[in-house]
Amino acid sequence: MRPTFEVADIFRRHGSSYRRENAGHLGRGERRVMGAIEACRTPRLGGHVNACDDCGRTRISYNSCRNRHCPKCQGAARKEWVDARVADLLPVPYFHVVFTLPPGIAEIAFHNKAVVYALLMRIAAQTLQAVAADPKRLGAEIGIVAVLHTWGQAMTHHPHVHCVVPGGGLSPGRSRWVACRPGFFLPVRVLSRLFRRLFLTALADVFAHGELRFSNELSHLNDEAFTRHLARARRVEWVVYSKPPFGGPDQVLAYLGRYTHRVAIANSRIVEVDDGHVAFRWKDYRGNGRDREKIMRLDPREFIRRFLLHVLPAGFHRMRHFGFLANSHRRDRIGLCRQLLDQPSPAGGQQQAGKSQHRQSYECPDCRRPMHRTGITVAPVSPPRPSSFWCDTS
Repeated sequence: MRPTFEVADIFRRHGSSYRRENAGHLGRGERRVMGAIEACRTPRLGGHVNACDDCGRTRISYNSCRNRHCPKCQGAARKEWVDARVADLLPVPYFHVVFTLPPGIAEIAFHNKAVVYALLMRIAAQTLQAVAADPKRLGAEIGIVAVLHTWGQAMTHHPHVHCVVPGGGLSPGRSRWVACRPGFFLPVRVLSRLFRRLFLTALADVFAHGELRFSNELSHLNDEAFTRHLARARRVEWVVYSKPPFGGPDQVLAYLGRYTHRVAIANSRIVEVDDGHVAFRWKDYRGNGRDREKIMRLDPREFIRRFLLHVLPAGFHRMRHFGFLANSHRRDRIGLCRQLLDQPSPAGGQQQAGKSQHRQSYECPDCRRPMHRTGITVAPVSPPRPSSFWCDTS
């Protein structure tokens, strides 16, 4: 069912004034995201005609913008991605580990998204691999699916990485499967300390090579001030959180489907939109039980500002694979893992079946029979400007 209110409604109602008020501060990427979401599934992008073979009813389906930040365009991409991951599942427990940047480092990340976000994903994976490879811990080569999120429930800037990891790995000689202890993967405190050390070392290195840029409130971070900034970060605890293992492969896929293609806020969370405010549901994790569910009301300009905080740099991959799940050798290593676990390969038609299922037809609103695409296309009402629209599906 279509949500009552959408991010697109807010952009269409308040986007023009927001652009004017922030003309000197709004980047090209943010403008493209706004334009794409505003035009998504409207006559501005054209479309095609569907027809019912039974009653003859026709309807126009307008094209999607396919922008990865659009709340309406993630369903199809998520479905295809999850279907492709079915072949990677192993008959072992799966664990979920979250790595979060503290506020002082998150501020640097916001001003240097491409560099520091990539660093966050790489160091989180490196931390897991290093601790898992320790013979005193697991002593194995593990596989990791890492997903970057940059938001909290209130859409504030909160960069963190969700890592989904099979509970075990390949022995050093890749001759056997090494299983983790039941219900336990790796010690969180050890992960936290190593993550902090590796990340701060890497961050100091990119700073020394002149890869970081600072402006506004961070413009004071010269060599000496930056060193002091990192020293303060070393004195605080870095949050690494390990959730209980998943119940089975179905839960892993359902979880990945929710997290891999999530955007800063889903349309379903928006409860009210008018000229004066935007209201949406959020969870305050400091509360307990039902007290966590709250309604937040923001000025529309503040809502747009928070949403645009999470626009990723062009070409940045927010889903990455490491260890034996790395793209360069995933098929071979997964095959080896199945052999060592004595598990047969999945049926070859699973992925294709999932894709064909996604292409199912619409249902006729009159007679409830399937509607099929007629081949008739609908031209865009006006051609989009190159500076306003951008398909970004990475």
